[in-house]
Amino acid sequence: MAGENDKFEVYQDKKGEWRWRRTASNGNIVGAACEGYKSKSDCEANMNRGPNPKDKWEFYEDKRGEWRWRRKAVNGNIVGAASEGYKARRDAEANAARQGYEG
Repeated sequence: MAGENDKFEVYQDKKGEWRWRRTASNGNIVGAACEGYKSKSDCEANMNRGPNPKDKWEFYEDKRGEWRWRRKAVNGNIVGAASEGYKARRDAEANAARQGYEG
């Protein structure tokens, strides 16, 4: 399974808010919090968010022509997003699969 050796890190940013990032075995960041959280437990809940059939996944080309994804909860809040752009949509989808996208 893709990403089974990924490492998660929870840390505080310069503003004192909690964030997480997911790093692949090659050192590349393959996921990250798209916002800071006031509590560590809220940050960890976002980090551990599993597949949710009610979430909406969007794939789009950014201004540079690279593919990205974002995941929205039912309330419209973005609960995940690509940390980098990809040359092909399938590569963005593969990265999203690490975060719970099931196609």
